[in-house]
Amino acid sequence: MSLTDRIVCLELLHEYTQTEGLRRHGYAVEAAMRAAAERTGNDPEYWGAVGLLHDFDYEQYPDAPDHPLKGADILRERGYPEEFVRTILSHASYTGVPRENDCARWLFAVDELCGFCMACAMVQPDKKIVQVKVKSVVKKLKKKDFAAKVNREEIREGAADLGLDVEEIIAHVLAALSTAAGELGL
Repeated sequence: MSLTDRIVCLELLHEYTQTEGLRRHGYAVEAAMRAAAERTGNDPEYWGAVGLLHDFDYEQYPDAPDHPLKGADILRERGYPEEFVRTILSHASYTGVPRENDCARWLFAVDELCGFCMACAMVQPDKKIVQVKVKSVVKKLKKKDFAAKVNREEIREGAADLGLDVEEIIAHVLAALSTAAGELGL
């Protein structure tokens, strides 16, 4: 079995992450990354693994720069290739690791947005991600008190780095999360 096989990645995620909310964040970013890989003609298994594991160390090492540096060390010990590790490191701007490939740019673009879109679903009467509309997400992004910890500037920067407008990246994330709604509890 490959290191990017979903079963292998899920075992690693679950070994380090006990809370369902953080696991669901990993599942959400995985779905957005798989969709991005398909959209760009790349390997969905590899990109999905990056998404699934990007925060696997966060619960045990929540403070910067421990996250994601401690996770990078664990990934290296387990034999993950350096490009995979650097892609994960690059999702946290404070690491100073540049986003050198499309996978890294997409990870940065969808990470914060996945959490934000999930928060938008949670305030829907039926809590269904399929009911969330792009226009509604854009409107909520302007409300600084809604999901206040989400870095709106990183959402804008991520979209710009991909040459997309914010509405396009929101539509991408909503469509991807809708395909994983059951696993996300949405």
